[in-house]
Amino acid sequence: MSGCRNKKHSREKENIRDLAQIKDSGELVVLTLYSSTSYFNYRGQEMGFQYELSGQFAKSLGVTLRVEVARNVDELIHKLLSGEGDIIAYNLPITKEWKDSLLYCGEKIITHQVIVQQGGGKGKMLKDVTELIGQEVYVKPGRYYDRLVNLNNELGGGIQIHEVTNDSITTEDLITQVALGKIPYTVADNDLAKLNKTYYPNLNIDLSISFDQRSSWAVRKDCPELAAFANKWHKENVTSPAYTASMKRYFESSKMMPHSPILSLKEGKISHFDHLFKEYAKEIGWDWRMLASLAYTESNFDTTAVSWAGAKGLMQLMPATARAMGVPQGKEQNPRESVKAAIKYIMATDRSFNMIANKHERINFILASYNAGLGHIYDAMALAEKYGKDKYVWKENVETFILLKSNEEYFTDPVCKNGYYRGIETFNFVRDVTSRYENYKKKIKT
Repeated sequence: MSGCRNKKHSREKENIRDLAQIKDSGELVVLTLYSSTSYFNYRGQEMGFQYELSGQFAKSLGVTLRVEVARNVDELIHKLLSGEGDIIAYNLPITKEWKDSLLYCGEKIITHQVIVQQGGGKGKMLKDVTELIGQEVYVKPGRYYDRLVNLNNELGGGIQIHEVTNDSITTEDLITQVALGKIPYTVADNDLAKLNKTYYPNLNIDLSISFDQRSSWAVRKDCPELAAFANKWHKENVTSPAYTASMKRYFESSKMMPHSPILSLKEGKISHFDHLFKEYAKEIGWDWRMLASLAYTESNFDTTAVSWAGAKGLMQLMPATARAMGVPQGKEQNPRESVKAAIKYIMATDRSFNMIANKHERINFILASYNAGLGHIYDAMALAEKYGKDKYVWKENVETFILLKSNEEYFTDPVCKNGYYRGIETFNFVRDVTSRYENYKKKIKT
């Protein structure tokens, strides 16, 4: 009997992966969730604030990083406890419930819920929770709704709470609606609100409505060395250039591209680069004005433009894409090299959509893929097919499902292979490029 117990005990000891074992294996397995603040795929590249921190952490350990994604917090914890990962890199709420099984580690993040409203817009800007009385607030079911109900009780009633139960609308969608003036107020965690403010600078997120909630990374109880290293690393890393750059990229840098008008209607010029668009558009059989519209939407014809995600130059290619398409190192901002590489990328993408017979329809899918990356468009097509829409038609078919890719119910669907995506960007991008092209056609002759 004791022999069996000893065998079991030694087997468990073998399975322990603390700091030394992780270093020996050469790989850190990080567990996280898909979201706009933790991990997602953008234009074929892994991104997200928690993802970047995980990469920096793995580098400091001298090991490679492997990311495993769970569907929800419960699964995240289950995967950690069953040894499917070494560390949870996600803002995991610090609760009594898990203190016996987990060691919380790394940076302790303080989050709280805030009212999202327009700053100095048409509606009344609230500066105190008592001013919520008589106001309409739109929220998703769950903790945001629960907090508002409790706050309403504390204030003696009067907040007009609209519970948005429509599955296809996310908290981020509600934030967008506030920014566009369609609804007056919503509620979100401050980190999510902060990230969305980089898309919509007119938002105000200063009014807190909840107690602080502490959250951090976590490891198993049997990994004290890993926890200690994470604590030390976070303390030292928080002032590093890499950490500061990541924080700025997701929570501070504006995601908006400034736009300017046509260069010269009289001379029939859209930009200083029309000669390049005319030369290279022939290679893909496009009207050069469509290529010009794509460039304008991407960079505002600014060859020095660098996006929040690191895309560079006139055609805003991600560094890995630029390399793959043959752009020489250091030439990302050369307009000819940028256009030439974009054409190669468009040709490759065109082949990926050769099942779409209608050439004009195919262009919509190419534009969408240029903006989002191929994987997310394939996911949206798979969802369209599943829900009885035409997966070979963009408008009002596949575009509907790219919007839904920011919704957990849809991006965790088995037909989706690429997880969370902020689909509103791509939805608007295709519409912007195609409508500007129509405008160019009216005003600029070939």
